[in-house]
Amino acid sequence: MASVRVVVVEDHEQFRRFICSTLEKAPELQVVGIVSDGLAAVQKAEELQPDLILLDIGLPTLNGIEAARRIRKLSPQSKILFVSQESSADVVREALGTGASGFVVKSDAGRDLLEAVSAVLRGEQFVGKRFSGHDFVPGSDAVASQEFRTESAVAPLQRGSEITRNHDVVFYSDDAGLLDDLMRFVGAALKAGNAAVVVATESHRDGLLSRLQAYGSDIGVAIEQGRYISFDAADALSTFMINGMPDSAQFLNLFGSLIARAAEVATGEQSRVTVFGEGVHLLLGQGNAEAAIRVEKLTNQIANLYDVDILCGYSLGPVQIGMDSHIFQRICAEHSAVHSR
Repeated sequence: MASVRVVVVEDHEQFRRFICSTLEKAPELQVVGIVSDGLAAVQKAEELQPDLILLDIGLPTLNGIEAARRIRKLSPQSKILFVSQESSADVVREALGTGASGFVVKSDAGRDLLEAVSAVLRGEQFVGKRFSGHDFVPGSDAVASQEFRTESAVAPLQRGSEITRNHDVVFYSDDAGLLDDLMRFVGAALKAGNAAVVVATESHRDGLLSRLQAYGSDIGVAIEQGRYISFDAADALSTFMINGMPDSAQFLNLFGSLIARAAEVATGEQSRVTVFGEGVHLLLGQGNAEAAIRVEKLTNQIANLYDVDILCGYSLGPVQIGMDSHIFQRICAEHSAVHSR
């Protein structure tokens, strides 16, 4: 009889089938739940209290990193094994920092999955041979919160044959949390020699600037080099909004030229541009949800045209009254991952 109850969380249908068929080779493993998004994973974990959860990172609604943190609180006895397409050591470190017990790269799953499951169920940590030489000390949620990444911490969604972009969204309940995360997001790019474009409110731009200085970024040099570009979100909206809706050509021209200019002076190995914007938050705060969603769609075009990592910010305080669940789902659907702070 099966004695280990497993929940599988994976939004890619073919890979989900592969995981389940692999688990069937071990008769003691019983798949008791299969879900395809992060919020459903949290709910299923709380409902079933399974022995083991196989968890993807790039998930709709709520990314796997954040889902793991919530699951650890609601189902503390459940062991978590990440199965992700990400192969960065930094991602593994952050994933294990949630309290998860293991990490398997999807391309290695045929070889490693059952071995990883066995190790995790024995109370051991599993990270796979490709990470030999790395020291992954089991962490805590507090350790995990020290790093905030978008492209590397959250895998892009897979939608059919489309290779989706790095375009994340964060819903935050207080400015301090947003600015701390934004400092790490932008600061890491600048330290790597890459460029950053920040379109934010005046208070957030000022707060970010002071935090970047404390973070150790030579922000003055970055500004002088043109690797750090910052301007007001309301002013940006005024350049492309016509009759309450964004003009596609003006939007793409504005941000395309900014990103291209920033990319020219980036000195990092990948010459990527990090972009943060909260014009969408201003639109939603004005009650113009359709314009906000249209901007998100246009942002996806930008993300598919350029080597960028994009983060959109929504403050829950002022906008949550005007954002019903349908609007929330539509906003989430336009992003490669969803964070909440």
